[in-house]
Order: sequence, then C-alpha cells, then structure tokens
Amino acid sequence: MSNNPSSLDIQASSSHEAGQTPYSAWMQTDALHSLQRTVSDHPGEHAWITHVQVSELYWMLIIKEIQTAQAFLRADNLREAHRTLRRVVAHHAPLQAIWRSIDWMTPTDLFAMLSRAVAKYGKDTALQGWTYRQMVYLLGIKQSQHLEHFAPQPERLAQLEKVLSEPSLYDDVLAYFSRIGRPVPTSLLDRDLSAPYSPSKEVEQIWRDIYADPDKNAELQQLGETLADIAEGFTEWKHRHLMATRRTFGTRPAYFGTEGVAWLMPTLNEIPFPELWSARTFIGDPPAACPHMSKARGA
Repeated sequence: MSNNPSSLDIQASSSHEAGQTPYSAWMQTDALHSLQRTVSDHPGEHAWITHVQVSELYWMLIIKEIQTAQAFLRADNLREAHRTLRRVVAHHAPLQAIWRSIDWMTPTDLFAMLSRAVAKYGKDTALQGWTYRQMVYLLGIKQSQHLEHFAPQPERLAQLEKVLSEPSLYDDVLAYFSRIGRPVPTSLLDRDLSAPYSPSKEVEQIWRDIYADPDKNAELQQLGETLADIAEGFTEWKHRHLMATRRTFGTRPAYFGTEGVAWLMPTLNEIPFPELWSARTFIGDPPAACPHMSKARGA
C-alpha cells in the first residue's frame, strides 16, 4: 500500500476536520437543509418551499444542459448535443412529479402561508424569477418586457439582458442546419436575437424534408423528436402550474393586478421550436379514407 494519500483520502480527512462526512461535504447537506425558512405556522409550508426550491434546482439544471448542448452544436457535434438534450427530457419528469407533493393544498392553506410571505417579502411569482426567465429565453421565447421586473437585482438584470441578446437553443439548431447545407434564410441567421422569433415557411420546409426521408436523416429526425419532447415537457409543466393556480387561487387578482389564470393562459401558447410543430400538418401520408381529406378533395 502506498504511503501517499489519494485525493479521496485527503478530501475525507479535510471533511472530517471540518466536522462533516465526505458525503455531507460534497452534497453541502448542512447548507441545503438550512434553506427552508418558513414565515408562517402552517404545517405544510415546509413542503411548499421544498417543492418550489426543487423546481428552481431543476430549472438551473436544464439551463446548464441547454448551454452544454449549444456548445456541442457550435462545434458541429450533433451526437453529443443530442445526448445532452435527452437529459433535459429526463429532467422534466421529476418537475412534473413534484406537483403531487402539494396536491393537498387548498386556497385556505395557500393564503395562510402567502399572506405572511407577502407581508415580509412582497408580491411575486416564480414565473418572474430569474432562473425561470433565463430558461425560457434559452428555449427561444424572447420577451424583453419581463426585464423591468429585475431592476432590484442589477446583476441578474445584466445576466438576463445578455441571455436575451444571445442565440437560443433553436437559433443554434438553425445555425447548425445552415452549416450542413440546409437552406435556412439568411434573415433568420442575422436577425436581432433579442426580438421574438417569427416562424418561417422555409424552416418549416426544412423539417418537412428531414421527416420525408427518415433513413437518410435519422439523426436529424431524432433531434427533432427530442426537441418536441422538451417543448412538450415545458408546456406540460405550465399546464400543471395553471391547474394548481385554479385549484388554490381561483380567479382572484394576482400577477400585477391581473387575474392569475388570465395571466397564465396565454403562456400555454408559447411553445418552443414552432416550425417543428407546424410541419406536422404536412408530414406523412394520411389514409385515403380519412374524411377530412375526402372533403378537401371534394372541394
């Protein structure tokens, strides 16, 4: 046996000296379990805070995965980009599952906690948190009007302004398509990246062509299906959030004086990668007996 301690031995020794086991030091369990700071005496507040904090952790994880996938796309490494994006799909599963941990919550339960939180911190919503907003920008939903909310956080405001002006995941997909010879319009590649994305018939046709020859374009079709999975997971989370709001808030005024459900409803139409979805209307050959096709032929 070597007399030279391994790096793991050194870490373990250092951790013990700091009064922690190696696991606790690595996972930062002392810090982690000190972050659920309740403001009310409601017995469910700890569950509510944990639910939201876990969501925050997964949003940041998704952000990091998307940024990693973007780096692979810029290096023309489609295989690793796709592998990374498959992890994003997997991360959405626990995000959906943790809604079950607050299904017990009624309006009475929520307001017992919320009234105390508002009194101490003021009104706000997770959808105006900087983590969620950065993730949304990376998914290609660029809305600069939300930036004014972050004036009290100048460092986060600068961070979000930077993300807003940089390529989204979809921008990097289109740039990759262009480099491999797909006819992406120059106007899309050179556009103002901070502006909302406008769908393009030319990009829709690119997706149609990819799906028209799945043998030749297997990797690109797999990328398309993974992007569809990501968009679906993102939209499912928003639907669950809307239903939780209906369940605990009803139609009360909430976000910036707007009725909560009315504020959330339009966000369900904010689906990433729009041409990937619109192209579905034209992909594949419908059965000849399809009544809708028959009517169309009759017309």
